[in-house]
Amino acid sequence: MASADTLINAFTTLLVTVDPPGLAPLFIGLTTGMNRAQRHQVALRGSLIAFFILAAFALFGASVLGILGISIGAFRIAGGLLLFWIAFEMVFERRQDRKEKTTEVAITKDHIQNIAVFPLALPLIAGPGAISATILLAGSLQTTFDRAQLILVIAVNLGLVFAALAVSDRLDRMLGSTGRAILTRLLGVILAALAAQFVVDGAKAALKLA
Repeated sequence: MASADTLINAFTTLLVTVDPPGLAPLFIGLTTGMNRAQRHQVALRGSLIAFFILAAFALFGASVLGILGISIGAFRIAGGLLLFWIAFEMVFERRQDRKEKTTEVAITKDHIQNIAVFPLALPLIAGPGAISATILLAGSLQTTFDRAQLILVIAVNLGLVFAALAVSDRLDRMLGSTGRAILTRLLGVILAALAAQFVVDGAKAALKLA
């Protein structure tokens, strides 16, 4: 059974990576012209699709790495560096700009019924950072019950994402531009620390120091 610290670390890592408050204003722009019921439907569908994507990587991500001959230690280092870059973008507000550009392109190219799949589920919710974090976390959980706990953590995080999207208009007004900037930078610093820990753990595993 996974320890409480492990589960808290998993929850925090995924929560910071998917960034529900940061998704809220993008979701508003993505669903411009929709009524509340339509937005609710898009949010639910996108959250469910993202959950199944991350759950699949939690269950089979390590096996895929094994087939490719990539060790968990090496992937922890690579994934930690990727998460650190995401944290860097969050602190300096580059990630939000990139997400907004992705949203604008999708609105012009995709039919509104497909918005829940792209770009909401992929890549805004279950993006490269969230997928990498999921595989990293799953690599430290060996038993079936531990993986089931990780999937439960993923479900809770995606539930929070859905809740944030469902109340996105109110959340955006409540935070304001200043609130979003403060929250994004704070979460970025936390993610940077978690990413550094992934690199340290990966180096220990690769060098068989512990």
